[in-house]
Amino acid sequence: MSKLIFAVWGDDLPERLRDADLHARLAAVGVRRLQVNVEDLDVAGAMRINHLDDPIAGFVTVWDVEAEPVAAVLRTAAREVHGYRVDERRRLDPPEAWDGSRADALANIAVLRRPDDLDQEEWLRRWMLDHTAVGIRTQATFGYQQNIVLEPLTPGAPRVDGIVEELFPSAALTDIHAFYGSGGDDVELGRRIDVLMSSVARIGADRQIDLVPTSRYLYTLG
Repeated sequence: MSKLIFAVWGDDLPERLRDADLHARLAAVGVRRLQVNVEDLDVAGAMRINHLDDPIAGFVTVWDVEAEPVAAVLRTAAREVHGYRVDERRRLDPPEAWDGSRADALANIAVLRRPDDLDQEEWLRRWMLDHTAVGIRTQATFGYQQNIVLEPLTPGAPRVDGIVEELFPSAALTDIHAFYGSGGDDVELGRRIDVLMSSVARIGADRQIDLVPTSRYLYTLG
C-alpha cells in the first residue's frame, strides 16, 4: 500500500483542511482515505520545535493515489505543499475512527533528518531497532507510527528522512508526567527523560528536527 504524506504551510489551515469542498475535490482525484494533522487551538501551548525557517503548519496523509493531483488540490487550500512517499511501520496501532471526529489526543509529528556522519543502514538500524523500544517504554504513547521517507514528490521539497506519528493522552498538553507516563514520580520522570534523550541523540533527533503538535482527524471519502 502506497502512503503519501504532504507537509503544508499556510493560514487558516484548521478550517481549510477540514473543509467539505476540499474533501470533495480530493475524492475526485482518487482519495478514499484522508488523514489531517493540523496545529490548532486544541493543542495550543504544546511543545514545538522548528528546524525550518518557515514552520510546518500541518500534514495531510493519503493512500494509493498519484501525488501530483493531490498536491494540486491541496495548493488551493495551503500556501505551500510538499509531499513524500513513505514506508510505514506501525509500532503501536492507534485507535481509529474514520468519521472526521477529532482524536482525543495530542498528536505529535516529528520530522527527522539523518545525520551526515551516519550512513542510511546504520541510521535505520539505530532508529528502527534500538530507539523504537526506548521511545515506547519512556513515553505515554498509545499510538506510534514510523515512516521512512523513500522519495520527495514535489520540486524543492525540504530534506526529510523520517516522519514519526505519536499519540499522547490529551493531559500531556499540560502535564509532563502524563506525557512521559511517570505517574507523578519526579525521579522516574528524570530517569525516563535521560534514557529517551540519550537514544534520541544517537539517531540525530536532538538536532535538525521539526516537532509539530497537532490535532488528528480521519475521513473516509467518496
